[in-house]
Amino acid sequence: MNIIFLGPPGAGKGTQAQRICEALNIPQISTGDMLRRAKKEGTPTGLRAKEYMDAGKLVPDEVIIDIVKERLAMDDLKGGYILDGFPRTVPQAEALDTFAVIDTVIELDVPDEALVRRISGRRACPQCGATYHVSMLGGRETCEKCGETLIQRADDQPKTVLNRLRVYHSETAPLVSYYEAKGLLHRVNGEGDMDAIFAEIMKALQA
Repeated sequence: MNIIFLGPPGAGKGTQAQRICEALNIPQISTGDMLRRAKKEGTPTGLRAKEYMDAGKLVPDEVIIDIVKERLAMDDLKGGYILDGFPRTVPQAEALDTFAVIDTVIELDVPDEALVRRISGRRACPQCGATYHVSMLGGRETCEKCGETLIQRADDQPKTVLNRLRVYHSETAPLVSYYEAKGLLHRVNGEGDMDAIFAEIMKALQA
């Protein structure tokens, strides 16, 4: 099964996608993780993407499409996959239709005010990539896995979060209508208990 996860930044797409991958035994493809790695390593793609990511803007379509196209060609995806963070625009979705067949689209629905609280409270380890939320750290400022001092990513700062949400609503939200018209969309409430959200997603996938 080839699945797309839709929803605004901070809706929980990455967390739920990982759980679905384990349940269905398929890989997760997170363009956000790939872009952050490329940015950190200073690859040509990463350097092109850096200025857009730091400003909370969408990375140009041609960069994202190249990354995804290359990944979908790999052998480990023949049994299915979850796309998390792609497509982000209707043109990207149209491009995806030329080299992939999507079976189901899950939209996680979360209000903007809840998203700002979620994202601005995130902290990341610059060494191993582990992520945390300040509400769960109890005042601790170091990574429990490797001891590195945690940081707030530039794209997780409140002003950038608000800009990311504006960009989402203007450019990414139209994908909901795009996939709804294809009969592929399943909307799931992204607030509340993580296990309940997971159960709703699994129910949608089995529909």
